[in-house]
Amino acid sequence: MSDCIFCKIANGEIPSNTIYENSEFRVILDNGPATKGHALVLPKAHYADLFEIPEETVAGAAKVAKEVASKIKEKLGCDGLNLVQNNGPVAGQTVMHFHLHIIPRYSNDGQHILWKPTQPSAEELVEIRKTIVGE
Repeated sequence: MSDCIFCKIANGEIPSNTIYENSEFRVILDNGPATKGHALVLPKAHYADLFEIPEETVAGAAKVAKEVASKIKEKLGCDGLNLVQNNGPVAGQTVMHFHLHIIPRYSNDGQHILWKPTQPSAEELVEIRKTIVGE
């Protein structure tokens, strides 16, 4: 897409702090990081979200994320790591170009990338499962 900022960054039209690149992906440091080393895996081709991106490209993004995350852990010494991928504005997606966040976690970093668990009944879980699998 000609007006997509992540397409422009991924394809080198806009400068970025690139930490990895291959023919399909560019990994950049996030300009508004949650923590030190927060990076984004950007496909060079445009896909709005998980529902548009081909399975083999998602698999490629996961492979790149694993490689880059390992290097971040080695070089920055983080204590843990979150991989986050949002789909749609209600889920926190602000740029409609598929991307995978690599968020290094450090003890006492002040971030809370968690959710409050709910308590559905056993019956509710059965009904949800049946709806999803089509029973």
